[in-house]
Amino acid sequence: MKTALPTLILALAITIPAHAASCAWSAKMEEDEGGSVMTASVCGGPKGDAHLMLTCFAKPVLSYDLGAAGGQLEPGINASFTFKAGGKTVTRKLDLEAMYNYFTAELSGPADPLLALLRGKGEATVGAAKYGEASFSLEGSGAAIGKVLAECGKGSGGEAD
Repeated sequence: MKTALPTLILALAITIPAHAASCAWSAKMEEDEGGSVMTASVCGGPKGDAHLMLTCFAKPVLSYDLGAAGGQLEPGINASFTFKAGGKTVTRKLDLEAMYNYFTAELSGPADPLLALLRGKGEATVGAAKYGEASFSLEGSGAAIGKVLAECGKGSGGEAD
């Protein structure tokens, strides 16, 4: 029986989700309705199933997928979300994209204050009274966001709605 305890501890360690390690920012081509588009994304939240995604057509578009915490949302809704990082706070109204069940906002351009916040260091939190709060690592965000912004206006994807 003495040897069962180390085996049990090892079995438990193997089954603990390792989503935190895989929730780093990345930028890669992804398929969209109009073709391939450069997308920067990161996962986060308590279960690692929430996502922030940045794409660019004529202007940068930020999307926020609440993950399982969002459930099935009502089409046509919007909510004000507060983004916090590095002592900065930016509040934005995001509209629900019903087809994908996540919230989106078109940003003003590369100098948008929300992009500056997301290019910071440490961790960002995103929250709304109705939907709670999720945290996202900012490690690698500057490089990933930079790749997307370099593609802005190049016509590398579909048209924004």
